Amino acid sequence: MNIDLNGKHAIVCGSTQGIGKACAIELASLGATITLIARNEEALVKSRAELDTRAGQNHHYLVTDFSSPDTLKKKLADLIDKYSPVHILINNTGGPPGGPIVDAKLEEFISAFSNHLLCNQILAQAVIPGMKAAGYGRIINIISTSVKQPIPGLGVSNTTRGAVASWAKTLAGEVAPFGITVNNVLPGMTKTGRLDSLIESRAEKFGKSVDQITKEMIAEIPAGRFADSAELANAVAFLASSAAAYINGINLPVDGGRTSCL
Repeated sequence: MNIDLNGKHAIVCGSTQGIGKACAIELASLGATITLIARNEEALVKSRAELDTRAGQNHHYLVTDFSSPDTLKKKLADLIDKYSPVHILINNTGGPPGGPIVDAKLEEFISAFSNHLLCNQILAQAVIPGMKAAGYGRIINIISTSVKQPIPGLGVSNTTRGAVASWAKTLAGEVAPFGITVNNVLPGMTKTGRLDSLIESRAEKFGKSVDQITKEMIAEIPAGRFADSAELANAVAFLASSAAAYINGINLPVDGGRTSCL
């Protein structure tokens, strides 16, 4: 099976921590040149220094904040002018704050849709022309298992993630004739800063210790543990490779079996 990514250029969003950073490290180790995207330049510089560097690789970064889609669009245009084509796009953005949907403010929905759906659209539109010309493209969206099964207490996130999944499925059908695939990876409970925050919030809400909440959450997972970010990156790397050329428009849970539906 060929998962060699030599000669490929990948943009990885949210790549200074968690799943995004793990994806960047894995893709670089397989030979891809990486452009890291995040809003903290100091963290981007550190992350770039951690990437594997092989002959022909020259990793880059782009400082931008997804709360400003117009700025992202302009900076992407400059990036594409310098480093086109982009063969692989990993859309990955931190999730919206938790809370019941009945209490969510309209501004929370607007912000979430802007950060996720609109910025994904901007990124895809920027890279697809180059993918078409190259005859190779992989767009992979890091979403959530809430696409299949809504997660209690994450009302805005559930809504936004579902919209992104439908966007991706629609796009997958449109770009397939050009050798481009669009797939979604659905992380389960993964050891990241966001999971830590959710555990702490739940512990405070129910008056329990962090250890108690952690054990309760792990008990819901058939695998009996949280995922490591590198395990998500492995799934992303496969979908980014030529070996996955005939896999298109799917939602792939990487959750240790926790999701109870097919």
